[in-house]
Amino acid sequence: MGDRVTVKCGVQLWNGLRVEDDVFIGPNVTFTNDLFPRSQHYPRAFLQTHVKAGASIGGGAVILPGLTIGENAMVGAGSVVTKSVPVGAVVVGNPARAIRLLGEVSDEPGE
Repeated sequence: MGDRVTVKCGVQLWNGLRVEDDVFIGPNVTFTNDLFPRSQHYPRAFLQTHVKAGASIGGGAVILPGLTIGENAMVGAGSVVTKSVPVGAVVVGNPARAIRLLGEVSDEPGE
């Protein structure tokens, strides 16, 4: 877990999750760590999921295991992420798809 990470309520952090600095994880985000879960059957090692620096994950999103959420990427609320998210991409939907890239100019309101 990195520095200055915000984890809202209802989020479970599992083995294999790596979160870098300045990440926002919204309420009830679901991380998974087993692609083929079965009762009483455990993988030898859990897949590694990486959330890179500055990424934001909206509330209720589901992140499948073994993926990377790129630096400064944004995952829309309720999205189901089935593939790695490129650096600076905004992804939404089920399955999550990129709708745009955040530019060099700030995308912050009022700037």
